[in-house]
Amino acid sequence: MADVIVAGAGIIGLTTAWRLVERGWNVTVCDPAPASGATRAAAGMLAPASEVVWGQPSLYPLMVESARRYADLVERLVPGRPEEVGYLPTETLVVAADHADRAALDELTALQASLGLRAVRVSSLAARRLEGALAPGIAGGVSLPDDHQIDPRAMCVALIEALGDRVIRSEVAGLLREDGATRGVRLVDGTEHRGDQVVLCTGLGSLPELPLLPLRPVYGDILRLEPSRGARPLLTRTVRGLVRGRSVYLVPRRDGSLVLGATTREDDDPRPSAEGVHRLLDDAWRLVPGVLDTRLVETMTRARPGTPDDVPLVGRLDPGLVVSTGYFRHGILLAPLGSEVTADLVDRLPVEPGMLAALDPYRFDRSDPTTGGAP
Repeated sequence: MADVIVAGAGIIGLTTAWRLVERGWNVTVCDPAPASGATRAAAGMLAPASEVVWGQPSLYPLMVESARRYADLVERLVPGRPEEVGYLPTETLVVAADHADRAALDELTALQASLGLRAVRVSSLAARRLEGALAPGIAGGVSLPDDHQIDPRAMCVALIEALGDRVIRSEVAGLLREDGATRGVRLVDGTEHRGDQVVLCTGLGSLPELPLLPLRPVYGDILRLEPSRGARPLLTRTVRGLVRGRSVYLVPRRDGSLVLGATTREDDDPRPSAEGVHRLLDDAWRLVPGVLDTRLVETMTRARPGTPDDVPLVGRLDPGLVVSTGYFRHGILLAPLGSEVTADLVDRLPVEPGMLAALDPYRFDRSDPTTGGAP
């Protein structure tokens, strides 16, 4: 009998399963297509500073703490080989397309500084010395020395290899319950797997035995670009920017390719948006003109599980069931912290009360998590 069954093999499910194996649990992971959902589309920015937005005070400390734990996670997963998972502790450069964008960036920089995050203003000339491919007309920028990056696809490959035959490529169709507690899962083929506890990391996926958690699908289009044959890589570090008030980012990979993203829409359409693709390329071109000389090799759309306050849902739903979902656009960044908190819940170890309250899946309505805070 498996001690713990993890349903879902995105970055959160895989990292949680790996941590539980480290702690001595016998783990089974169930997912029909591991690492193929929102995780596959993710750019992999470990960016607690540049992901700061107004009005999310409970999210800021979670992002900072999780980013702080990343180097240790990578070292334990691939000792001495951080390049295998694309872990690059290089700074992120955020630039403004014009003076209006610069004013907005200055306001955001002030917020970052008020939260104790390191942010260093740089001139247009200094930014272009750091990244020569930047457009001559940019209006300066900010260097964020603590915002790094990882390759989520490579990270998931390493996690799946570490878990080995513990990963079952099948979908969980339902939960096995006894005396008010979850005691296992039933797969789509009817196979039953019983365990002491089940961890639900299925993102937007739900099960008939569960209350409907307050999740919504937030779609995003993301592109991958490759340099023309023989061309040098355009960038050496992550470049984010504001273009007419819109955010855009370019994340370089070791092979010279770029991840360009991302749109945000709630139209329930899983197909790439022509408008979104056009906007991403146009905004990127205004910051890095050389993107028009690259080759568009992938256009992808994925739904990210959002919550009413964009903070994950992590907590115990019954004596045998823990949920860890709703990470929205921060799943990669929050993986070290989210997986550790989830593993602590499985181990019934104490979790810092403020953190537990911020992540509580029942926080929107103390009696019923189905309403998302509605009366």
